[in-house]
Amino acid sequence: MTEHTGNRRPTGGDVLVEVLRRHGVTTVFGVISIHNLPLVEAVDRDLVFVEMRHEAAAVNAADGFARASGGLGVALTSTGTGAGNAAGSMVEALTAGSRVLHITGQIESEFLAPGRPVASRGVIHEFPAQPQMLDAISAYSTTITEAKDVEAELETAIARIFAAPSGPASVEWPTDLQYLASPDAQRPAPSTPVALPVADTDAIARATDLLRNAQRPLLWLGGGAAGAGDQVAELARSLGAGIVTSNSGRGIVAEDVPLVIGNFATTPAVRALLDDADLLLAVGTHFRSNETASYSLSLPATMIQIDVEPTTIGRVYPATVGLTGDAAQTITAILDCLDTVATVDEWPARVTAVREEVRADLTTYIGGYAEICTAIRTALPRRSVIARDVTIPSSQWGNRLLPIYERGTNIFPLGGGIGQGLAMGIGAAHARPDVPTLVLAGDGGLAVHLGELASLAGSGAPVIVLVVNDGGYGVLRNMQQKNGFRRAGVDLHTPRFDLLAASMDIPYRLVRGPGVISEALEAAVQRGGPSFIEVDVEAIEPAPGPFVPPVHVPTEHNPSGASS
Repeated sequence: MTEHTGNRRPTGGDVLVEVLRRHGVTTVFGVISIHNLPLVEAVDRDLVFVEMRHEAAAVNAADGFARASGGLGVALTSTGTGAGNAAGSMVEALTAGSRVLHITGQIESEFLAPGRPVASRGVIHEFPAQPQMLDAISAYSTTITEAKDVEAELETAIARIFAAPSGPASVEWPTDLQYLASPDAQRPAPSTPVALPVADTDAIARATDLLRNAQRPLLWLGGGAAGAGDQVAELARSLGAGIVTSNSGRGIVAEDVPLVIGNFATTPAVRALLDDADLLLAVGTHFRSNETASYSLSLPATMIQIDVEPTTIGRVYPATVGLTGDAAQTITAILDCLDTVATVDEWPARVTAVREEVRADLTTYIGGYAEICTAIRTALPRRSVIARDVTIPSSQWGNRLLPIYERGTNIFPLGGGIGQGLAMGIGAAHARPDVPTLVLAGDGGLAVHLGELASLAGSGAPVIVLVVNDGGYGVLRNMQQKNGFRRAGVDLHTPRFDLLAASMDIPYRLVRGPGVISEALEAAVQRGGPSFIEVDVEAIEPAPGPFVPPVHVPTEHNPSGASS
């Protein structure tokens, strides 16, 4: 219970603090505004308030915190433009199913017209269609209309966040009701336990029978398999099955396990393995376009698919057996029934051979980047988060070759938005302050939210910002060159990162050429707090092979977008 001392009158901020404490939340990210003053004041007094410089970054940080901690990430923003600034990051949280509570201010309740949107009357920060916007970018959204309903509304939003499938919630809170609400005047909050769907027993029996008789089985893990790592690992061992993952499914089973192939499904060696497999068990994956070569990837005809969302099953690839249920519970039920297996003896060895082949091939192709990849994994503890922005090193090797040992350390923009990595890393670092967090970004992506370097410096969080500088948008340069386009919009004015880091009092190191990165990373880890390391791409030796994103450019001969 929050203590109210002296003559200070309790506010809705005290209600918010009590609700957050009930759910184990200790840290909140936000941007202060005249439309959230009581909330920020209470959070800053009783919890940890991390000041961000932009509302989008506040939501990204809350998202990174949620992913790294496995708990609830909370962001406070202003109304109108402030809420609009947060929208893109809420789309990312929605895409990833992140457990983010976004609380935005709102104009005074007396000026809110029923049945919005209506014509604006000119109240500062008014945006009549804000509820419609929040509804579109959230798994759940609501408006607080009575001071006595604050606790109940917040609890309802949090319950929806943790429901299956999980997703972010937005709560708009009029400023007058922030001041007028108090803990002692709240109506009882509803008790809404999270109910997980349970797979049909007959379907479990059919799936178990298929697994029992499979000779060359594979598993495909997506983000929906999070929380089922132990069960999946046991099932893979029992079957001798290889594990292919989406990017989001990485680390659910540690990537140093010999049966884990990882995020390499579209490589020639894994395609051949998929062609020879006689069964695929897919767990919590949407089979996204960039991970299936725009859905042209051939998968085994016999497929078992597990997902908490029934509409996902069979949506992209037909499922022989569909199981709607929690991944951990469903796989546990399968393990309980799986008495014998028919996997051929040589299959696990072939899986491991393919695993080593695809890693060796990519290591050779990326040239001098391989030294950076190895140095990152050597310098950082296993529990360290590696937050990767959209940049060539991330897309080419960070999302595949860089080993991930725990799902909560694998943070990246699932929706593909550039510039979100730094704020995600700041949030993750507050979730795991005992280990350093690495942010892997490009110069173009970092420039989207340069102001968040000030947020990092102000918080003192243990974040190593590793910027790979190629003077612009290298991914798009490569795409333009490959397709014969005119080079346009990709060569950016890049700041002097040494001067920028100095202005923030952040230690800086330039890596130019081989033999430097290991010492730079080790020094940053030992120092603690924020660090900035810049890698000069032009000096990487040997030169890496080019990376072109797997985006299809339609032609008259191939207009559909299906890649070969």
